[in-house]
Amino acid sequence: MATQQPLTLLGLGDPAPVIAFNPDRPSPFLLIGDHAGISVPAVLGNLGVSAADFGRHIASDIGVRGLGEALAQRLDCGFVHQAYSRLVIDCNRDPAADDAIPDSSDGTAIPGNRDLSEEARAARIGAIQMPYHQAIALEIERRAQARHDTILVSLHSFTPVMMGKPRPWHVGVLHEGGNEGFAQAVLVRLQQEHGLIVGDNQPYHMDATDYTVPLHAFPADMPYVELEVRQDLLADTAGQRHWSEIIATALLDALED
Repeated sequence: MATQQPLTLLGLGDPAPVIAFNPDRPSPFLLIGDHAGISVPAVLGNLGVSAADFGRHIASDIGVRGLGEALAQRLDCGFVHQAYSRLVIDCNRDPAADDAIPDSSDGTAIPGNRDLSEEARAARIGAIQMPYHQAIALEIERRAQARHDTILVSLHSFTPVMMGKPRPWHVGVLHEGGNEGFAQAVLVRLQQEHGLIVGDNQPYHMDATDYTVPLHAFPADMPYVELEVRQDLLADTAGQRHWSEIIATALLDALED
């Protein structure tokens, strides 16, 4: 039987789905964080997931919120990110896709996501995913009206080990389709950084599962880059600040190119 959930998903005590950090800046960079949030609407409880599992990558991109805020301050640019956990709804997935609301993730069951009715899915899409993408689209439009160029920079993090296999990269640059010249320039700059192992479409390949960058950047021929930083490197404030310096340098150098 399909699980019924309230159509009014967010209550007065729940955070707004979108957080805009350092908004309305003229910098060409617009940072986004699809998986930076960790909140769950109160009516959904904990989705049947333990607190320990909420501390894992399955619930959020660890360190990305701190990285994004540090990078936004360093570049004096805006950072738009999602407040809710990817376990509630994954904002980097087509809302029609089964894995947009996963019933399991990396071997962990998500009981609160099982057998959802169409109405329950629509409630999450309407309350959380749609406002997030509308906020990004409105910010891009606002910048266009102000005659500011926009380069979309999508921030993510990845686990050091997946399915028992170590992942050696410190950072990955994802690109495939659209106006990927800027992403290629960032890749070259990071590869020149001494001591870094840089993945070219590693540990993930930008493909049909990606939703946010293709949705907002590709139709407008907008320059973009999607960055994946290994999460153990972002585990504390010092690491987040360190990586904000590395990434800011690469972005600015690529902009000159």
